[in-house]
Amino acid sequence: MSQYWSAVVRGLTPYTPGEQPKLANLIKLNTNENPYPPSPRAVAAIRAELGEDGARLRLYPDPNGDSLKAAVARHFERFAITPRQVFVGNSSDEVLAHVFQALLQHQAPLLFPDITYSFYPVYCGLYGIDYETVPLDQDFAIRAADYQRPNGGIIFPNPNAPTGRALALEEIETLVAANPDSVVVIDEAYVDFGADTAIALVQRHPNLLVVHTLSKSRSLAGLRVGFAVGHPDLIEGLERVKNSFNSYPLDRLALAGAVAALEDGVWFEQTRQAVMQSREELSARLSGLGFQVLPSAANFVFARHPGHDAAQLAQKLRERSIIVRHFKLPRIDQHLRISIGTPAECAALVAALTDILA
Repeated sequence: MSQYWSAVVRGLTPYTPGEQPKLANLIKLNTNENPYPPSPRAVAAIRAELGEDGARLRLYPDPNGDSLKAAVARHFERFAITPRQVFVGNSSDEVLAHVFQALLQHQAPLLFPDITYSFYPVYCGLYGIDYETVPLDQDFAIRAADYQRPNGGIIFPNPNAPTGRALALEEIETLVAANPDSVVVIDEAYVDFGADTAIALVQRHPNLLVVHTLSKSRSLAGLRVGFAVGHPDLIEGLERVKNSFNSYPLDRLALAGAVAALEDGVWFEQTRQAVMQSREELSARLSGLGFQVLPSAANFVFARHPGHDAAQLAQKLRERSIIVRHFKLPRIDQHLRISIGTPAECAALVAALTDILA
């Protein structure tokens, strides 16, 4: 701790990202990365934007990201989304950071689940936002009725993380309609793997904001692109914060790759279907080994074995060069979050667990 730190910095407990070990022959199932490469069209677009000599990199990118906003609107044209309803940023984490400051910093407490994305309380600490956690039920599901109380905003992922459980679109609309004076933020990082997007509700509810990332279902975690969709008034609030922080959050390569990835619907559908099929197969095989596996609509599963300590299982897998995520947190310290890998990686995991449990 330095004498030069501000009081805010002294009081922060920073977010801890998933481990990124630099080891050879590692089966990495701990950070929910897509096991398949991004769209070849995205890679080609990035190369084309770079050019032979990279001369375009001397120029600033479009500060508004208009090409990406238009691509997002086209992707969701079935919901009549326009570019004015789209905000873009450097990853969904940056988008969320602006959301917390622009839309969720009020007198009443912010509400989010007790088991959820662990960045939420970090943002609250950074921006001085009072919050209350709402317990998941005994099956680790979100109950919309639990959020019908005074609040300064509501946020949760759908599907939730790290549980993978999804809330039905009808329940989300009930929750949004019951809180017309608060912004409700649905963080849809994993929605493409089995849940329904709440973007379908945006035109009916001016208090709803939906946040997406291209890290998961578009295999672009290394590019850092996120966006939000909502009423133009909400988007304007985010733009005011962004332009007071960093007017150029997305570089030229990120914009080019993101647009191409959104336009390649065939690749998107092939890879997400492959992930979902592997998830169902892995869930069945884990259940056959005695694991209790929560129903997942994400690109990971959340499981526990009643006869084995989760931390010890994670350590024994690590000794076999397989990394999964273990959270030392109340209610979930006996669970493992396992990202869906390739079929070969999932088979190696099952083989290792079979050996360990024997």
